[in-house]
Amino acid sequence: MQIVNSVSALHAQVKAWRQQKQTIALVPTMGNLHQGHISLVKHAKSVADKVIVSIFVNPLQFDDKDDLSAYPKTLDADSQQLGANNCDLLFTPTVEEMYPHGMTAQTTVTVPGMDDKLCGQNRPGHFDGVATVVTKLFNMVQADIAVFGEKDYQQLLLIKKMVADLNLAIEIAGGPTFREPNGLAMSSRNQYLTEQQREQAAELHRTLLSIQKQIVQGERDYALLQQQALERLQDSGFTPEYVDIRCADNLELAKEGDRELRILAAARLGKARLIDNVACNLA
Repeated sequence: MQIVNSVSALHAQVKAWRQQKQTIALVPTMGNLHQGHISLVKHAKSVADKVIVSIFVNPLQFDDKDDLSAYPKTLDADSQQLGANNCDLLFTPTVEEMYPHGMTAQTTVTVPGMDDKLCGQNRPGHFDGVATVVTKLFNMVQADIAVFGEKDYQQLLLIKKMVADLNLAIEIAGGPTFREPNGLAMSSRNQYLTEQQREQAAELHRTLLSIQKQIVQGERDYALLQQQALERLQDSGFTPEYVDIRCADNLELAKEGDRELRILAAARLGKARLIDNVACNLA
């Protein structure tokens, strides 16, 4: 596996692969990799000849400076995992390489309709930062396909909309959420949890599954289900931000007659902000 940290070195290798008629998949990450990330790398390898993984903790998407400084950085361990799982190139740019004129002078990308709800309400500017860095990575790598995890479902839909709106020549694929044995969605931020909190945190997924079951059984008072879920999480020691039942394709609030739904939640537990979602298809 090659490791490069400059755009020029990245371009040189991509050009060489293109001359050999190789297809390329990109898996953008912020590092501190877990099995969920590795599953995306494996999926990328199954659909392309070459796999590029980027590791870049993007300051532009952090609304909390303390969260940015505390974000775990484990490059050596990440490199070992990627090398053992058929990654062909690891791209590890610095902030200066990504934003050579500074972040305040950086042209930014906004995806209207996706950035002002759910996590967008509680993290102002976050999705502009995501859309901007992902657009830059797409332009740098010029991959055929990029793979993102479904755990960050709002981010996945935002990127799909951005690609469609800007006519970007790249396919976006989603990979399923990987979970701990107790159901907790794997996340780099799970390491902020104590062992006791890790068990407690599984209640987030159980709450979403409870809503899913009630909807499948015929309950259609979505406002009531959401309120009950918020109370359940609060009683379990969380500080919930939202529990919403939304249309799966555009994240608009679900209403009677909608068939493909997504149930999404965000809540704080101890030092960690946790997000999760489950599908609920009534078709």
